[in-house]
Amino acid sequence: MADNSIFIDKVKITIKSGDGGDGMNSFKAYKGKPACGPDGGDGGKGGDIYIFADQSLNTLLPFRYKTKYVAGNGERGGTNLCTGRGGEDVVIRVPVGTVIRDSESGSVIADMFTAGEKKMICEGGRGGKGNVRFTTARRHAPNFAQKGEKTELHELVLELKVIADVGLIGFPNVGKSTLLSKISAAHPKIANYHFTTLSPNLGVVRVYDDSFVAADIPGLIEGAAQGAGLGHDFLRHIERTRMLVHVIDISGCEDRDPLDDFQKINAELKGYSEKLAALPQIIALNKCDVAGAEENVKTFKKKYGKKYQIYTITAVSGEGTEELIKAVRDVLITLPAAEPIEADENFTYRKSGNLGFEIVLEDDGAYVIYGSLVDMLCRNVALNDTDSMAYFQKILREKGVIAELKRMGIKEKDTVVVGDVEFEFVN
Repeated sequence: MADNSIFIDKVKITIKSGDGGDGMNSFKAYKGKPACGPDGGDGGKGGDIYIFADQSLNTLLPFRYKTKYVAGNGERGGTNLCTGRGGEDVVIRVPVGTVIRDSESGSVIADMFTAGEKKMICEGGRGGKGNVRFTTARRHAPNFAQKGEKTELHELVLELKVIADVGLIGFPNVGKSTLLSKISAAHPKIANYHFTTLSPNLGVVRVYDDSFVAADIPGLIEGAAQGAGLGHDFLRHIERTRMLVHVIDISGCEDRDPLDDFQKINAELKGYSEKLAALPQIIALNKCDVAGAEENVKTFKKKYGKKYQIYTITAVSGEGTEELIKAVRDVLITLPAAEPIEADENFTYRKSGNLGFEIVLEDDGAYVIYGSLVDMLCRNVALNDTDSMAYFQKILREKGVIAELKRMGIKEKDTVVVGDVEFEFVN
């Protein structure tokens, strides 16, 4: 059984949408009349892959145990014009705030920013056409059908970025978890040792009739921006926040220098992202009840009091926290709402990396070309455009269609049919 207490925020998975079913090549048959015209149905469409933002999830842990998701294939077309059954879709449920990227290119496919959002990220292959679809005024009994579109495996990176208005940052053991427990209904694990918090904790903070979401970001250490400790894993969770509350242990009770700690954390933010470093910051000087804290408060305010809003608090007792959260609320109402990461509009998964074709020599001597290459050409070629037709002829040469026609014995002025285009072969 999976341990749901483990926090996983970045995983790789493999997906594959369903292949399209092949079209059917068949003819009606009655007693005494073995072939009475084509009646082959189309193949069914392959299943799609969807991503769903599930508010009840808060970790990507389930993807440690299941990493491959494959949609159902479409069924082959039937006789009597029956279309094959479509393949079953697959819905992958992820926590709200999960960013979906293509593993190879790093392109953002989707940002599941809103609870309940559902997005198709990989479409199933189209079913192939049955032989009845190839009937024309000139071709009454086509003895061929189209194969369904094939799909490929793709590797995705799922990356969970916490969605919160305010990020509580600071060195380990400075009191961030204690502060969150005092200002919200959150109950993070708290103990007096470093790295107690190994995952972000969220809490809803209420101020009069207003509220905001605060996240206790696990403690940073020097070198976090370069990946030291769990630096990168922690820093990604502040990327969505609108502002920061920088919690400082002003007592210096662990032989730390509060001024030095403040400078180091800000250096880590800047080293990771200029955007993070530019976020509005309010400073919370914690542990003000400890002996020696008073002098440190004076020193800190003297150096940074003109640049930042500074509040003195004692998180354990809650002293000073009310003034702090009101100040945070006042800053938040001046800031724009958080927005999802924009997907790369130019990125798409092709259903097949191989544009295939087949050539059928009809009884009347016409060479009929069909397959995924023909489908692509029919979608992209405008018959009344000179450049487009030049592209059409170039693709036929490059993909080996002309070479295959010659191998089959095509002669000058023989008829070639590519989709709706019919032309005489010129060597």
